[in-house]
Amino acid sequence: MRQIHLLALAVLFNCAFYLLEGNNSLVGDEICDNALDDDLDGLIDLNDPDCDCPEIELLSLIPNPSFEDTLCCPTDHSQLECAVDWIQASEPTTDYIHTCGWLSWTEVPQPFPDGDGCIGFRNGRPGISPIPNWKEYAGACLTAPLNAGRAYRFEFYVGFSYLPHSPPTTIVVYGSPDCSYLPFGVGNIDHGCPLNGPGWVVLDSVLIGGEMEWQLQELEFAPVQDIHAIAIGPNCEPGLVDKSTYYLFDNLLLAPKELFDFKITTNTHPCSDNLILQVPFIDSLTYQWYQNGIALLGETNNELNKPTGNSNYQVKLITPNGCFITQVLDLEIPLYVSDTLQISICEGDSLLFHQQTLTNPGLYTDTLFTANGCDSIITMELLQLEKSIDTVYATIFEGESWRVGGNTFGLPGEYVVNLLNENNCDSLVILFLDVYKLFIPNAFSPNGDGFNDVFMPFSDENIPLIKSMQLFDRWGGLVFSAEKILPNNQDTGWNGMVDGKKAVTGSYVYKVSLELEGGEEKTFTGSFVLIL
Repeated sequence: MRQIHLLALAVLFNCAFYLLEGNNSLVGDEICDNALDDDLDGLIDLNDPDCDCPEIELLSLIPNPSFEDTLCCPTDHSQLECAVDWIQASEPTTDYIHTCGWLSWTEVPQPFPDGDGCIGFRNGRPGISPIPNWKEYAGACLTAPLNAGRAYRFEFYVGFSYLPHSPPTTIVVYGSPDCSYLPFGVGNIDHGCPLNGPGWVVLDSVLIGGEMEWQLQELEFAPVQDIHAIAIGPNCEPGLVDKSTYYLFDNLLLAPKELFDFKITTNTHPCSDNLILQVPFIDSLTYQWYQNGIALLGETNNELNKPTGNSNYQVKLITPNGCFITQVLDLEIPLYVSDTLQISICEGDSLLFHQQTLTNPGLYTDTLFTANGCDSIITMELLQLEKSIDTVYATIFEGESWRVGGNTFGLPGEYVVNLLNENNCDSLVILFLDVYKLFIPNAFSPNGDGFNDVFMPFSDENIPLIKSMQLFDRWGGLVFSAEKILPNNQDTGWNGMVDGKKAVTGSYVYKVSLELEGGEEKTFTGSFVLIL
């Protein structure tokens, strides 16, 4: 009986396995907000193609909004026709600027806010015959009309050259109910702004100023009639004629206001403990947050508290008529990593490194926090300077001294001196000091008795050569001169003869120049007495 029950269980198990693996129709459909792989295809929630919900796409109603699509590469000013879908709206010609070619007649800030292209325009033209109504406009037919009464937002960048060319100005967005009003003022360079002709209205304007920079501007308006075309440029006031003005446009983003609002924003810096992700709150919407495409269970409000960094987030917005998904927000937590610092300490010293007392050389790291609460990794290489020992051999003459640091030594001997080197570390100097043994007689008697018959310096082996010796009588007359003579060699000294005659008894003066070891030269002067 027991064997029959086991066999029945085995059959039931095999049947269940077959039904699950062999017949996919029995596997559940993917549920897109439960963080589970319901259809067992390895994909969860928004990562599964079955969870088809269109993404809110913020497309500008202005075609080619960043002037990236080109028909040609501009080689000079007045070539707006090189930009796809843009119309030279006014008779005065707007410039097309692109990194592939022409980059304006004056300096402009780079890089451009979006891509490689932008446009430049003037407001007023100086010269012999100035034209205050020389106003350059760019125009375009919209990809879809602006509906009367609906709120729209227009975000765009305005660029400035140096202040003499880009004084503060008013930028105006004009609208027309028909694309046939582009261009306007044909054949008349003095036509001025679009309002001087039929079919144009002001949608909005802004007074701006800057120097060698790009500024992001934002306008909001609700047209009173359907708008099919726009023109953008200066206002209707007469332009400057005492200078050449110049301004730039880039990344002209025009769309319904609600599409701008439905993107995920942050309330503070990504590293803050109080970070919140949020989208606008509307009573009629139901919210569901996703991290890396997987639903965050229970996160069904318009705000998400304390999100995890280095992830991407989206919100599904459910309406009575369906759903849509916000664009992805990549939340990256900045990590600041410093270059490796090198710090040296003396042997036996220590260093306090962020509450660590270090005595051994090596590589150390620590993590701090920036003002915004981001991790900042500090890496430090600790070097240890060994105690230096320097041995000095020096020889001085009697009466002289040798200086080591703040110490002075005048007697022969061995001395040990502790100093601080250029790194403020202990440095040991061992000084071996010797004294030259030099004797220059103060009298001699050249009388032929074999004793003290020659005037000659005497020294030890430390003085290898007398470079020169000159002897003078008391009137300054030269009585003897010799060069490169050996000390202690009486054959090369003065025997008291001058021009073959014995010199007279009396005082004489010597000047002896010595050549020391290492090539150093030392000169001695003094007097001696010749006694007959």
